Amino acid sequence: MRPKQLVFIDDSGDPGFKLDKGSSNHFVIACVIFDDRLEAEEVALIMKKYRRDLGWPEEREFKFNKTKKSIVEELLNRISKSNFRIRAISIDKSKIFSSSLKNNVDSFYNYAIKEVLAKTPTLNEADIRLDGHSGREYKKSAATYLRREVNSSSKKISKVRFVNSHTNNLIQLADLVAGSILRSNQKNKTDSKTYIDILKTRIEDIWYFK
Repeated sequence: MRPKQLVFIDDSGDPGFKLDKGSSNHFVIACVIFDDRLEAEEVALIMKKYRRDLGWPEEREFKFNKTKKSIVEELLNRISKSNFRIRAISIDKSKIFSSSLKNNVDSFYNYAIKEVLAKTPTLNEADIRLDGHSGREYKKSAATYLRREVNSSSKKISKVRFVNSHTNNLIQLADLVAGSILRSNQKNKTDSKTYIDILKTRIEDIWYFK
């Protein structure tokens, strides 16, 4: 039987805690959830077509922090009518007091992902896909941790896979969503609400840890 949902996960900000030395004040994990694989394919195609409209090569990524904001805005408008759900956690890192989380980047990162997935009641044997830029040992330990922690009372997760964002449009979408949520915390930015307002019909829940 095929997994029931496809979930693409990426982050924005950074998981470090040197807040007085350049670490971001907030850290966001965003999940883009597709209940229908055909919808996922259609959104990926929208992104592929827009990349072609821009005259970009196939390998060029849409990334919130590296893409012209008018392009991000247009792309989000193009995909916002598609059928997917957004669930996320936005963490004010000044409110984290656990030394084990503050002193171990991987532990903090895994904790944030676990909290989002555990608080998503509709997941059922989902196929989880994360950006695969980390090393082999981390990938193995993270997959084991997430299955153990999230599946403690029900089988929410069927698979945990790490994929290359260079070739996966929907991981790139998760990056744009995470970046949009992080930007909404930056009240001094003139575009703080621009992107999250476009996505509001797709947002199921954002848990603000503060």
